[in-house]
Amino acid sequence: MTDYKEEQRNEMEALQSIYPDEIEIVAEEPYHSFKLQVQPQNAEDFPDHAMSAVILFTYTENYPDAAPIMEFDSTEDMDDSQQDSLMEFIKSQAEENLGMAMIFTIISAVQERLTTMMEQAAKDQETAEERRKVAEEEAERKRFEGTRVTVESFMAWKLKFDAEMAELRRLRGLSDIANKKPTGRELFFLDSTMNDSDVKFLQSEGDTLEVDESLFENLGDLELDDDFEDVEDDPDDDDEDDD
Repeated sequence: MTDYKEEQRNEMEALQSIYPDEIEIVAEEPYHSFKLQVQPQNAEDFPDHAMSAVILFTYTENYPDAAPIMEFDSTEDMDDSQQDSLMEFIKSQAEENLGMAMIFTIISAVQERLTTMMEQAAKDQETAEERRKVAEEEAERKRFEGTRVTVESFMAWKLKFDAEMAELRRLRGLSDIANKKPTGRELFFLDSTMNDSDVKFLQSEGDTLEVDESLFENLGDLELDDDFEDVEDDPDDDDEDDD
């Protein structure tokens, strides 16, 4: 009969010797439970994608003939999909190694897996950066080139432009007409009652029109221009008259 407890104690001693700084004992009863920090050996090669994980292992009653309970205590620089993928990988490793002490094998496989994941993340970032640069260069090129003009696109633009200009001229004409002050002549022709206003005025006065003669009594007191007086006193005019 297999003594599972003994096998588990032996493996724990080996793990503490191999990973003195990475292992943390959480419990010993009823079964050993411990955390192991896992980092890829070349993490320094990928400073922007330094993935790591702390895995919590708990032995089961029949370990190693049955897989231990495994879950992430924490992860670094991994999204949910990457965590799920890595856990599926860990479980597959446990299934492949049933019947023997497997923790060291699982940790070694996870280290290699993390390296592969970091390499892929670095490639994905590089590809995304290249695509971004290409997109920016293309956008910059199009900005300088502008829109390519064809005969069809030019004619469509011209029709639209001509229509807009015609509408603008029409609106300006309406505005000028609305704001223009009519002249006396225009008022005369616009108001038909002014055509016979003088006739109506005379008819209203009868056959005779009275004039206020007092308005013309003081014409002699008016100061006439010197030029006008010179014309009246010009002796040449008198000579001509004598002749």
